[in-house]
Amino acid sequence: MADLIDSEAGTERFISYEAELKLVLADLTQQLDSLPDLTAEPRKAGISRAERALEEASELLGQMQLEKANVPAPQKSKVNARFRNLQSDVDAAKRKLASLSSDRRALFGSRYTDDPEAGGGADAQLAQRQQLLSGTERLGRSSQRLRESQRIALETEEIGAGTLGDLQRQREQIVHSRAVLLESEGYADRSIKTLRGMARRMATNRIITIAIITVLVLLIIAVIFSKFRH
Repeated sequence: MADLIDSEAGTERFISYEAELKLVLADLTQQLDSLPDLTAEPRKAGISRAERALEEASELLGQMQLEKANVPAPQKSKVNARFRNLQSDVDAAKRKLASLSSDRRALFGSRYTDDPEAGGGADAQLAQRQQLLSGTERLGRSSQRLRESQRIALETEEIGAGTLGDLQRQREQIVHSRAVLLESEGYADRSIKTLRGMARRMATNRIITIAIITVLVLLIIAVIFSKFRH
């Protein structure tokens, strides 16, 4: 038995179908191995059971084919190899069942004849009943598959709705962050203007201070000069 792949998103459902298919194939193999020992009606019933099991195996194989698309890329090669092995087992079972079904003498036992009209009534009724049972079972399995597909669709819809909600919240956060950024830029512009105004006032005050000092120095010089003249 192959090692189970990691139970990551996209692989769990594949593993479930794989395990179910292996059980169906094991039961189908037992049925096919017992058919050579059966004749007449028991053999017909055995073939019908094997056909139903083979149909179920084919349906499971189809579900696995769909689930392969959801398997993560690093595990694709391993999953594909396991799928091909199971597909080969199903094809081998189909060939074996076809070979066993073609043995008409074992199928009809002592009533076998090359005349298609001999003993045809009872066999036709039995075949019709078996076809009806087989059709009923196929319908039940199809209904189950339909319910499973509907459940998957609902889960996918819920996931999509959750994703849309997350995207909406992220959009609101981005819009809010942008508004805060624009407001911060406005504060920065006003701060720059304030600093520029303070710088201009400081420059003006420095010029005025220099002018006052210059005037005072000139006055002092003038006073001193006037004293020396007297």
